[in-house]
Amino acid sequence: MSGVDGAWSGLLRSLFFVSGMCVSACSTLPASGPTGHEIEKASRESRPGVAGQLPFRVVEVADASAIPLQPPVPSSRLLTPPPSPTDLVGPGDVLSITIYEAGVSLFGKPMTSLGAAAVAGGSVSAGESASAERLPGVRVDDDGFIRLPFVGRLRAAGRTASELQGLIRDRLRGLSQDPQVLISIDQSITNSVVLAGEVNRPGRFVLPTNHETLTKTIALAGGYKGEARDVVARVQRGAASFEIRLSDLLDLPQRDLPVVPGDQITLISHPESFSVLGAANRTEEIRFPRTHVSVAQAVALAGGANPNAGDAAAIFVFRYIPTPSGVEQPVVYHLNMMEPGSLLLSQQFMMNDKDLLYVGNARANQPSKLIQLLSQLFVPIATARAVTQ
Repeated sequence: MSGVDGAWSGLLRSLFFVSGMCVSACSTLPASGPTGHEIEKASRESRPGVAGQLPFRVVEVADASAIPLQPPVPSSRLLTPPPSPTDLVGPGDVLSITIYEAGVSLFGKPMTSLGAAAVAGGSVSAGESASAERLPGVRVDDDGFIRLPFVGRLRAAGRTASELQGLIRDRLRGLSQDPQVLISIDQSITNSVVLAGEVNRPGRFVLPTNHETLTKTIALAGGYKGEARDVVARVQRGAASFEIRLSDLLDLPQRDLPVVPGDQITLISHPESFSVLGAANRTEEIRFPRTHVSVAQAVALAGGANPNAGDAAAIFVFRYIPTPSGVEQPVVYHLNMMEPGSLLLSQQFMMNDKDLLYVGNARANQPSKLIQLLSQLFVPIATARAVTQ
């Protein structure tokens, strides 16, 4: 058995040589990402303009003053005009026009009923004959004009129904004894808005008053689908646009945007989320379960730091912060959650959409990985040795 023993001795010497090389190159063992020390070192050594390097700064969250402020709820950048009348006439509208006459009739047969004249606000005395004629639906053409018998072509766009009534009455005054005109808008395009996207009844809706707001208009379409925290309202007004998350709109009613005719409102499903990487128990993209999520809640949703590989003292939040010049600056926030004070701070530190939560690798887990690697090498040898003896 001396030959076998010699072979075993040579194999063991080779293994010890390999293990020595592994100890010297312990940093080359597999890892789920850098340690906290390596992140801070990279921050100090990063240089702008160097290929493969993105300069960033690490902010130590040691007290409440280091917690970043929440981005402000967007305010409307649209120039909101003064409320316009909801009976304004425009191209595409269909008008219902009724003309009441006393005495000589241009449109209909004489009638003795005073009810029509009374409704029209006329001054017909008892015994006088009156007539009423309701014209077929009159559509305002694309140029904003209408054409009526005995009146001719008349510009209607940009005028209210009451203003248009006065113009038609003046045109008929020399042709009829006491003409009275009533106009209502049967189909309104001018005073409507379009709602699309995540609403229960998308379509075109006429504004009932000139004091409607965004939330009231969404209610006209049957409300929104899904959760308010996952829906963004986009208002397009001419060349300008404005976006706000519905949860912010409901929490801050003073931000409710006045809606004006011609607005195009689209509700978009855009759930907020953050990504988890590193030595956490769960590495995945996680959607916000509520409107606001703190770092403490985010770590809990990720299952915390892996006890075999993670370092609770190396919790980082990677974030891009827009600067006044419009450039996004990368910033990394560090929390040492091995300290009780940091646990309290993590409840005040709120996550933003698209943040990256990173749990650093523990520096002490490299030797443990080496031990696991060596055990995988030695256990089969020891087993084979026991079998041959």
